[in-house]
Amino acid sequence: MAVTATETKTAPVQTKTGEKTPAAAAEATSSTYTPPPGRLGNLTPVQEAALAKVAAELRAEGAFVESRHDDANLLRFLRARKFDVPKTKEMLIAARNGGRSLAPRTFEFTELEEVDKYYPQYYHKMDKSGRPVYIERIGNLNMKALYACTSQERLIQRLVVEYESFLTMRLTACAAATGHPVETSLTILDLGGVSLSNFIRVKDYVFATTSIGQNMYPECMGAFYIINAPWAFTAIWAAIRPWLDEVTAAKVQIVGGPRAYRPLLLAQIEEDSLPKDFGGTCECAGGCSLSDVGPWNPEGGKAASPTASALTEKTAEAIEHPAGGQVLSA
Repeated sequence: MAVTATETKTAPVQTKTGEKTPAAAAEATSSTYTPPPGRLGNLTPVQEAALAKVAAELRAEGAFVESRHDDANLLRFLRARKFDVPKTKEMLIAARNGGRSLAPRTFEFTELEEVDKYYPQYYHKMDKSGRPVYIERIGNLNMKALYACTSQERLIQRLVVEYESFLTMRLTACAAATGHPVETSLTILDLGGVSLSNFIRVKDYVFATTSIGQNMYPECMGAFYIINAPWAFTAIWAAIRPWLDEVTAAKVQIVGGPRAYRPLLLAQIEEDSLPKDFGGTCECAGGCSLSDVGPWNPEGGKAASPTASALTEKTAEAIEHPAGGQVLSA
């Protein structure tokens, strides 16, 4: 699978005692960073013209939202529509209208710990490129128990909140830590223990989240690994793939058990950043799935998680005027 985010490899910057200096390391990384094609700093004249045109037309029509329509976010939608300005505008407006109806201005996911028992969905540190790592595990999914403590509507509201926090908080923190722009994430979907009947029970939710990701938060998936894929996943993938656009589907890599996926993940993620369950060495206190640890929350803990507390003012404003960009599932 081709990973779209550019990996930057630089020698660690050290102090006289041999310890790494984060600020100096970020500066060294920044100096060697080259933006991928279609991003700020690497646009063709045609792409630059399309960016200027879509921004000007949105302003002229009174549809431009300062907090949402910066150049980087507009470029997400432009890339998703191959820099076709009319199609990009249509997508932007549909995303804004759709987002307003999906999540309230303030949202508190108080059932987080209970939901985590049946359907862990979480961000955990960064990969070697500086991208936030997002993990989902559906092998132990118990729909009856899950919907006893939450609902599909609240799960979707949480998804939108997480997408928005990804844009307004996680990417910003990762960019500061690495010293260069970070626009995508690496996703791990663990199917260990999943059955075809389990997937059938959750397919409506998967379809809804896939549509939200592609249509409201495009161009945020850098890499997608489906691991522990069972023999029956051929049928499951045949059902999922038609929901995905070609660009998204091309980023998905399906692999089997630990012998197959561990070297692939460790090529992308430092061993001490990868949870022990997936072949790394990280064992967060209270469990990695509830730690929300990363540059956005260095000490970890649910207090800083946007799904465990009320939305920040910035994220709430983003949901009020959604037109940003983001992964298949948050």
